[in-house]
Amino acid sequence: MPPFVSDVPDRSDPEDSMAEPEQQQDRRSQKPALLVLGAIAVVLLGFAAGILVGNPLGQSRTEPGAVDVGFSQDMSVHHAQAVQMSGVALAGTTDPDVKRLSYDILTTQANQAGRMQGWLQLWDKPLIAPDGYMGWMTDMSSHHQSGTAAHSGAVQTMPGMATEQELTALRGASGPALDTLFLQLMLRHHQGGLPMIEYAAQRADTDAVRSLADSMVKTQTSEADLMTKMLAARGASPLPL
Repeated sequence: MPPFVSDVPDRSDPEDSMAEPEQQQDRRSQKPALLVLGAIAVVLLGFAAGILVGNPLGQSRTEPGAVDVGFSQDMSVHHAQAVQMSGVALAGTTDPDVKRLSYDILTTQANQAGRMQGWLQLWDKPLIAPDGYMGWMTDMSSHHQSGTAAHSGAVQTMPGMATEQELTALRGASGPALDTLFLQLMLRHHQGGLPMIEYAAQRADTDAVRSLADSMVKTQTSEADLMTKMLAARGASPLPL
């Protein structure tokens, strides 16, 4: 494939050699935007998959219950922040292990969020619960809560979510500090979301939601173990829930 004209400098003009660093800087500044566009594409693919999986060839299916709907609404929001943090890390890190992990989380969770939003559209349900989060988790008495405090009714903040101040700190960090803060925030994010995922895996009515939640449990447990080891290798400790 031939190079783009804009990428080939005109050697007959000596001023072009001075412009090259500025062009390179422009390309670097476009990287976060390209990552966002890539994440949007993954969400759209997941959205289409959600429609197809949720209604395979028009066959009859189990009607979604409160857990199916509530989990899809809340975990879409939870995933959106993970995608946001992963995009920051992917754009800013130079560590190959952090880059690989952030890429995996970004693409996986963007796709999953798209699937859940596709189901909500198929079910004619709002994308965000109007009365708060986790109100669908009504039976916490026998559920393993992975360190998450029991609650009664909807809450305004889901466990593991980063605060605006923490997100600002992540965006302003660089080098090893960026890597460590990303690992700490994402590990806590996974730990906070796991009880919600486990609950849906056990109690959702539809096969599609139970299957997705079960795969999330496996993936996020593995990633949490990896991030714990990566933090230990950097001499850092996990954040408390």
